[in-house]
Amino acid sequence: MGTAKNILNNTEIIYKIDDKPPLHFSILLALQHIMAAFGGIVAVPLVIGGVLGLPINDIAYLVSAALFMAGVTTWLQARGLGKIGARVPCVMGTDFTFVGPSIAVGLSGGLPAIFGATILGSFVEIVLSRFIKPLRKFFPPIVTGTVVILIGLTLLPVSIDWAAGGYGAPDYGSLKNVVVAMSVLFVTMLLNRYGKGFVSSASVILGLIFGYIISFPLGLLNFQPIKDAAWIAFPTPFKYGISFDFKYVIPFLSAYLVTTIETVGVLMAVGEASGKELSSEEISSGILCDGVGSCLAGFFNAGPNTSFSQNVGLIPLTRVASKFVVILAGIILVLLGIFPKIGALVAIMPNPVLGGAGIIMFGVVAAAGIKTIKDVPLNNRNMLILAISLGLGLGVTVRPDFIAQLPEILKGLFSSGISAGTISALFLNIILKEEIIQEE
Repeated sequence: MGTAKNILNNTEIIYKIDDKPPLHFSILLALQHIMAAFGGIVAVPLVIGGVLGLPINDIAYLVSAALFMAGVTTWLQARGLGKIGARVPCVMGTDFTFVGPSIAVGLSGGLPAIFGATILGSFVEIVLSRFIKPLRKFFPPIVTGTVVILIGLTLLPVSIDWAAGGYGAPDYGSLKNVVVAMSVLFVTMLLNRYGKGFVSSASVILGLIFGYIISFPLGLLNFQPIKDAAWIAFPTPFKYGISFDFKYVIPFLSAYLVTTIETVGVLMAVGEASGKELSSEEISSGILCDGVGSCLAGFFNAGPNTSFSQNVGLIPLTRVASKFVVILAGIILVLLGIFPKIGALVAIMPNPVLGGAGIIMFGVVAAAGIKTIKDVPLNNRNMLILAISLGLGLGVTVRPDFIAQLPEILKGLFSSGISAGTISALFLNIILKEEIIQEE
């Protein structure tokens, strides 16, 4: 695998996986990763708590617990502990894949049933992590490249929704929202392209700070959540109790299978962006971290944890692949979970600000996937794999009702565009025979 290059600036990675940037620089880059992941981490407990009709103070506690456990699992993934963790710059957190199962279980058995199913279901990933090596041969460049492209392309609609003000927002697509998003995008692009050293690598967080500044006079910042947040809140194991019942685990099984497949893709994308080909053992350790982190999360009143694909784009964009940066991000996330007021400061970030940066980040991920397949012969077989996988992955993303009538287990497997496209690519790679080139 060649050395990863910055898609936008065409320069090599400045800090590789095992390098250690200066502390002040690393903290700033860690904050970039947190800002990219923050919305996804806090959105899950907000949605589940709202549907279950939980009191505001309970929802706030679940948000803090989600941040705390995202930090713990991120630290485990990047730093590693024994055989746990791939030791790569991969940010972890609660994934939307588990929203449906959590709501279904929560409406029947409440929070204790959700956390019990989280713990029991985590053993699916723990077991699957032991079988990654024999499966590795099914992930040639045409498959991994397709998966990386899908990760970027399926996240782009999310960033567009953010840029427009957030899905369902009354001012969705307003001129003010679009101007703010495009301003952040433009500033981030210029800083990344023409900035030197620190400025170029920190272009995303500098763009986000610029977004905060212009959002204030436009009335897009609401400081009330900071005032309402508690100063300190330590996580309490089993605060809401625990209920172990296998019938509640069933809805979680397909979600854990989906996130296992997605994590394989995300870890490969991280390796691709970082200029390092991950071994089967490293990917197995990454999947094991998913399972162990999810198991621990259930004890600390949080949902299952898995890899966050949106952070992959920051690696080629900043040209920093240092796992030390993500280790710091994990530590900061833990602190955000303990000090809610600090977390609230990040949480009030207007959607258009995050959307402007997201368009660049997710676009870069897709571009990195294209780079992966540029040396793959695009013969009839590989074109079919690419075309069908992208078609199904993007199709499910933009038209999720397409799979509405499928049996629940299949609907769970194909509910994510990333998992739908990945499964398609794996299946087609097996059944379509390689073309044999005969010499004349």
